[in-house]
Amino acid sequence: MSETRWLSEDEQNVWREFTAATGMLMAHIEGQLQHESGMPHAYYGVLVALSEAPGRRLRMSELADARKASRSRLSHAVARLEANGWVRRESCGSDKRGAWAILTDRGFAALEAAAPGHVETVRESLFDPLTPEQVKTLGEISRAIRSNLSPRCEAAQAAMEAAEAE
Repeated sequence: MSETRWLSEDEQNVWREFTAATGMLMAHIEGQLQHESGMPHAYYGVLVALSEAPGRRLRMSELADARKASRSRLSHAVARLEANGWVRRESCGSDKRGAWAILTDRGFAALEAAAPGHVETVRESLFDPLTPEQVKTLGEISRAIRSNLSPRCEAAQAAMEAAEAE
């Protein structure tokens, strides 16, 4: 068993600043979307993913992968989006268990209405306080963290989905 590699005082301070900043940023973005558009950030992300897909459609499994969400969590979100008339599901002819999620015109209009406020909130909250060099550094740091975590998150996601299937 290896010894715990405790955080230094500087690392602890950076960790606390990072978690406070990211938590505040995501809460601010969530609040703006809920207040102005009546949708949580997770639903906005689903609409964006579908809007960027060819034909504004993705298989549910591809959408779950794109959103880094479990299939059950995504299915719940899509059900809510369907109830709003923003997304519809269609069976996949080549795979009896598969389904397509399709962004409706109404869903695209909701996304178009939400996007300006969302983008302005992201800009003023994240990018405006930073210099161009800090933005570049933030991108590099974010890519390094994602690169490190991606294989671990994919393995955890697979294990979670296997447990849900049982």
